[in-house]
Amino acid sequence: MEELPFLKKSGEAIFQDRFVKKAAELLIPWNSSPAKSRFGLIGAPLSKPSISHSGAAFAPTTIRKMLSAYTTYSVEMDKNLNEGVIDFGDIMMHPTDIVESQARIQATIIDIIRKKTSENLLILGGDHSISFSSIQAFATFHKHIGVIQFDAHHDFRNLEDGGPTNGTPFRRLLDQGVISGDQLVQIGIRDFCNSKEYREYGEKHKVSIFTMKEIRHLSAMQIVQKAIDRLGQKVDAIYLSVDIDVLDQAFAPGCPAIGPGGMDSQTLLEAVELLAQYKHVKAIDIVEVDPTIDFRDMTSRVAAWVILSFLKGKLERHEK
Repeated sequence: MEELPFLKKSGEAIFQDRFVKKAAELLIPWNSSPAKSRFGLIGAPLSKPSISHSGAAFAPTTIRKMLSAYTTYSVEMDKNLNEGVIDFGDIMMHPTDIVESQARIQATIIDIIRKKTSENLLILGGDHSISFSSIQAFATFHKHIGVIQFDAHHDFRNLEDGGPTNGTPFRRLLDQGVISGDQLVQIGIRDFCNSKEYREYGEKHKVSIFTMKEIRHLSAMQIVQKAIDRLGQKVDAIYLSVDIDVLDQAFAPGCPAIGPGGMDSQTLLEAVELLAQYKHVKAIDIVEVDPTIDFRDMTSRVAAWVILSFLKGKLERHEK
């Protein structure tokens, strides 16, 4: 058969620079991956429990794709991110049963952690309801876990008015005793996004709450230090939960709950990088990215950079 050198598989006929490695190349499909890697990635494409319109179920695919917008080289460190990330793929959601879908997330993550294939998990939502399932799975293997939540909202909504929605994950975790209030730190809570009752619920449970007013007067290092100091010796593992609506709408237009007065992307990325350097930080989820309402994939690009910030922080810790 005659060779046609300029023909490529569909989607592969793109410019390539022999000296540039794209970040998406770090992802290694599970079925062809090495036995172990320090990092594993899994998609939880669930957005049916969202109380507002949400296409966050499409986010895992889009965020993976946006990794191709960046290279593996950190100019700040003068080093490449070379360690592969095992990509376990996406969890199949039930088409109509929300509780079943959330149970599948928990069961799958438990299985992945039990196999001890990866030390650190990166979980791509989906809406914020997935965090209840993934943190519950994470807690199965750690006696005392801490959770650092970047979010405009408390997510303490009552379940009577809507069931297990994306506004309830941390209420469920506290009410079911998966974590206690002194194991939860909320960063970026914003004006006109919550209610007095839910603020009082958090205070009653001794949750550490940092509002955007406080964040505006702190550096990323100070934010991280306060969070770590708060958790102190109470925990043996830390889970980061990044709701992309913690960002100002200027930085995250592809988010169901956009609004002004939020965090800038540099602060979030720097905080994630710094937190990843702590040995107790073992997992991170990124939720509430909706590619169907995004502009030029701006929000998915931030989410992809959050992944790179986490990997960079772990590399910095590894080299210390």
